[in-house]
Amino acid sequence: MTPSLPVACPSLAAVPDDPDKRQWLIAAGVAGGAATLVAAVPFASSFAPSERAKAAGGPVEVDLADIPPGGSKTVEWRGKPVWVVRRTPDMLAALQGHDGELVDPQSARDQQPAYAQNPARAIRPEVFVAIGLCTHLGCSPTPAPQGGGNPSLPADWPGGFFCPCHGSTFDGAGRVFRNKPAPTNLEIPPHRYASDTRILIGDDAAA
Repeated sequence: MTPSLPVACPSLAAVPDDPDKRQWLIAAGVAGGAATLVAAVPFASSFAPSERAKAAGGPVEVDLADIPPGGSKTVEWRGKPVWVVRRTPDMLAALQGHDGELVDPQSARDQQPAYAQNPARAIRPEVFVAIGLCTHLGCSPTPAPQGGGNPSLPADWPGGFFCPCHGSTFDGAGRVFRNKPAPTNLEIPPHRYASDTRILIGDDAAA
């Protein structure tokens, strides 16, 4: 049995010199090309970033005026929760005296911008900004104040954050305690003060 050969599409040159048929073929070709273009536009536009996607990487402005001493606020930046904590003098004092229990007490590892490489891990000690994801597996730690009565924490707990998923603990500056699953301190995102009461997370050009 002789295999059938593929049928080639007739070109305009192969069409008899019939004005009606030639006009019909030209119209069909234009319509087909237009349909292809229409089908391609949605596909191509799917590669363009949406306004939401573009905004996700931009700075996030946070008003500090409505955060009371000892209080906090959580905002989203690049799809991650960012804590903004207004620390009291007692919370700042609790950052001292336990360096020997921490993995990286001097914040020597690259988990924060240079301006936050200090004991408070902050531009201004009273305002702590950190990405609220455990550095072990990305779970969400919870605030664990001093004297909060958490049975999973030691009696001399200085206050900070506790990850209930696997037991990692961080002090009030996000520094991880030794012998815990989390290998590094909490990450400090780039940020700067836009005014005395407002900060920009994701923008540290003038920090």
